[in-house]
Amino acid sequence: MEHNISRLVFFLGGYDLEMVTIRKLLDEKKINYYDKKLSWGAKASDYKEEIDKTISEGLIPVLIELDNDLELPKNCILIDHHKERSGIDKPSSLRQVFDLLQLPSDQWTREFQLVDADDKGHIKALVNIGASKEEIIAIRKLAWQAQGITDEQIEQGRLAISKRKTLLDGKLTIVRLTHSRTAIVTDLLDPALGGPGYENLLVISPEEVNFFGRGDVIFALNEAFPGGWYGGSLPEYGYWGYDKPVSDVVELLKDKICSNS
Repeated sequence: MEHNISRLVFFLGGYDLEMVTIRKLLDEKKINYYDKKLSWGAKASDYKEEIDKTISEGLIPVLIELDNDLELPKNCILIDHHKERSGIDKPSSLRQVFDLLQLPSDQWTREFQLVDADDKGHIKALVNIGASKEEIIAIRKLAWQAQGITDEQIEQGRLAISKRKTLLDGKLTIVRLTHSRTAIVTDLLDPALGGPGYENLLVISPEEVNFFGRGDVIFALNEAFPGGWYGGSLPEYGYWGYDKPVSDVVELLKDKICSNS
């Protein structure tokens, strides 16, 4: 369904490299948007006043990666690539915005291709599209910058990795991190960037827990602990997270990984 582009008003969700790239695209095309530079987990209600204003003016709100906790009109457009809308065969939020703006295919740049792959499947997806090591390093550096990762957090991540534990003959790696910037751990462990690698990774932080690995394990975690977040190149592999500690997650992972090994 095509829309009158001039009637669209975009509302930007939690910041990462993809969201920064979307903002850059909207700027280049002079498209109206609101951006409060929110963190992950942002909700539609964070923009309630602005959304109400947009609707009252007869314009169409386009919500990008915002949990919908409002009663919105049917013509409101929701763009996301998480939970049920995630998957290797589904478009990233960047691609959805690009298509919504009805842009020609020759404007889908190498930068967009790299950001798209990185958001859908991280470094493995970048490797799969033929990204060079230099491209991967550059795109992940930009991702860290977009997330506001600090030098102190990087050093804490390196220390946490040095103390990692492996279980199940190396099938599960566990890292205890003092903050929630898990990209540091996943990137520094990735063999494409010179790391030792991992098959399945659990990162335990003071205020949340995150898992990176097999798709069937991610679905099992989401079923056991509903209300978290998940995405990636599912059903093959991806990530899952929960915004508070989960005491029995290690035992669940052991059972699930062993049962389907």
